[in-house]
Parts: sequence; C-alpha cells; structure tokens
Amino acid sequence: MTAEIVSVGTELLLGQIVDTHAALMARILAGCGIGCTRRSTIGDNLDRLVGTLKDSLSRADVVVTIGGLGPTIDDITRDAIAIALGDELEEVPEVAEKLRQFFAARNVRMADSNLRQAKKPTSGRQIDNPNGTAPGLICEKNGKVVVALPGPKGEFDPMATGPVRHFLEQLQGGQVIHSRVLRIVGMGESSVEEVIRHLMEAENPTVAPYAQPAEVHLRVTARAATREDADRMIDPVVEQIRAILGNHLYGFNDTTLEAATIDLLVQRGETVAVAESMSGGSLGARLTSVPGSSKAFLGGAIVYTVDTKRALLGISDELLAEHGPVSEEAATAMATAIREKLGATYGVAITGNAGPTADVDGKPVGLAYIGLATSEGATAERGQYRGIREDIQRRSTQTALNLLRNKILS
Repeated sequence: MTAEIVSVGTELLLGQIVDTHAALMARILAGCGIGCTRRSTIGDNLDRLVGTLKDSLSRADVVVTIGGLGPTIDDITRDAIAIALGDELEEVPEVAEKLRQFFAARNVRMADSNLRQAKKPTSGRQIDNPNGTAPGLICEKNGKVVVALPGPKGEFDPMATGPVRHFLEQLQGGQVIHSRVLRIVGMGESSVEEVIRHLMEAENPTVAPYAQPAEVHLRVTARAATREDADRMIDPVVEQIRAILGNHLYGFNDTTLEAATIDLLVQRGETVAVAESMSGGSLGARLTSVPGSSKAFLGGAIVYTVDTKRALLGISDELLAEHGPVSEEAATAMATAIREKLGATYGVAITGNAGPTADVDGKPVGLAYIGLATSEGATAERGQYRGIREDIQRRSTQTALNLLRNKILS
C-alpha cells in the first residue's frame, strides 16, 4: 500500500512557513506500514489542487492533504477533494450547530463563511477537532482513501497522531515500516556505497545512504508485522555494516558525533580542552551541547587573532613569523598550550581560513589545520574544505571531533 502527501498553502511556496507537518505524516505512514512515495506542495489554486489530487489518486492508495480546511475563500481543500472524487459537498447539521454554539458561547458573531467547515464530500466522514473549528476528513471511494488534516500545529498533531494513525493502522492490517539510522564519519557517500553496495540490493531490509553535512547516514528499513520483528531483521544487517565500516560508524539514530565523543571520554575518565581560531568557539559549543559534558570538557580559548594567540596561549613570535597563524606548526602549538594550561588529557586546536577571501598570508579559503595534543606529543591534520563560511567551520569541527574520537579509540 502506498501513499502521497499534498501540502496546501501559498505561504509554503513563498517560504513563509516551513512544512514540518509532512515529515511527521510521512513517519506516521511508515509506522503504519504504508510507504510514502511522493510529496507535493500546491498553492491556494483550486484547479491546480484538483489536478494534483487526481494525479495522486491515480498512483497511490492513500492521499493525505495538509491545510486548507479553514473558513476563508482560499481554504479550498474540501472543495478540491470533492471535485477530484466526483462528489458533492453536503452540510453536516450537527457540525453546523456545534459551530453556532462555539461562536455564541464566546459572544462573537459567526460569519456565514464559517459554515463551510461543516461541509464534507458525500463519500467522506469528518474527524472531530477538539482544538479548532475545522474538522478533518476521511473519504473512501472506489478503493481509494483521502485523508484531510488542518494546518495549525495544535490541530494537526493530535488529529494525525490519534484518530488518523488509528485509522491507517487498521487500513494496512497491522504491518509496520521501521528504520534505524547509522551515522558515519570520515568517509564520503560514494565510498560508503562502494563497500556496502551488496547490502543495498536486498529488498527487505533495505539499505540506503544519504549525505549529511560532513558525514553520511545509512537508513536500514524493514517491513514486518511488528516493530520488534523489524528490529530482529535489521540487527544482522547492522552487524555486517559495522564489520565493514569499523570505527567510521559512530552512532545510531539521533546520536551526534559530539555526544559519541563525550561518551567515550567519560567512560575512560579522560578530559579535553580546545583552542579555536577559525571556528570561533563552535567546537566548544558542540561539545558543551551534550548533557553531562562537564565531566569531560574542561574549557577552551577563542584565539581569533595573532595577538590573542600570543597573549592567551603563549605562541611564540618566532613560530608565527616563520610559519604563520594558519599552519601545522601553529595548530600543534595551540593544542599543546591549551592542554597544558587546563591540565586536560587531550588538547584540540583549529586554525584556518573560513573565507570568503584569502587571508593576508595568501592562504586559500577553506584551508584548515586541526591540532591534537596528548602527553606523548602533538600532531596536526590538514584539511581543505569547500562551501560557504558556515560549511567550512562546521567541517573543521567535524574533523576535529573525528580526530579526537579516533585517538581515544586507538
């Protein structure tokens, strides 16, 4: 069984509102064992919406619309559904009376247009909306299902996660689609695909890679009678991937690289301190975003200029004059200095040029050096990153965390 989601509203096309409802709806569909094969966004235009609904109904078993159920002239979803299904709109007397009572209780005159919300296609039934005046709809006709949900979050969420989910679970017959996300660092998407391609050829569970900023995610998805059955199908595939990727696999689902790194430090009773130039404190911010990070993160210094590198870390004039602030030598000196000053197990440093122009020493945009110091000495890794300023800063902190994590594991 397949489904398509149609989000309705010109404000979505203008970028004035971010469509988070469609993502939640897709997760609900998957949890009910119904595959979402397409998502569309249509403005407040009746002809275009009718055309989209007809196209979706020609392909999918279930079509879910989001938005456009209010009382105003641009709330066209119920009209479009009726036309697409070949239905008429009919008023539901109990809902019309409920609307009248709603406004009367608030001593507010009800505009005639509000009665639009009491109408439904002849093949449909309404879903009660405890938090608003626009009921949802479930229409079943000719083996097809259309579900219509209101746009406001306080109305959409309880309706989608309550009666609509219950209906969809019964419709599908109890099957679920369950996924586990594997998070990978230090390998590009094409490299990951190359080594696990044989696993991507299976139909159940399926394995699909998708790129994220400075890392790769693998989604392993199984279709089964229950979530527990799906997990049992996913487990051996995950173990195969773990054996292939080794330490490149750092976590699952919502685990972040900084959380995985802090967890390792805490387990070993070790600590880290950071010295940041190009990244401007974002490495420290990532580490301190992890609850309980104070057990492992001692602190850091933002040494954005040559003068602050001298004053706060004691980096020598000779080193800076000979090699420059963006250099392997500067990175290792910064990492060593911050480790010693704060008494940490590890010192991590980032220096480089995030752009948008080459620096005074002619170092190109995106060049960075990541320093790592331990009691045994210090090393630095050179990186050349692409993207806008924020991308380069993010990638440099990702490299720093991965370098630290690999050192801990070694």
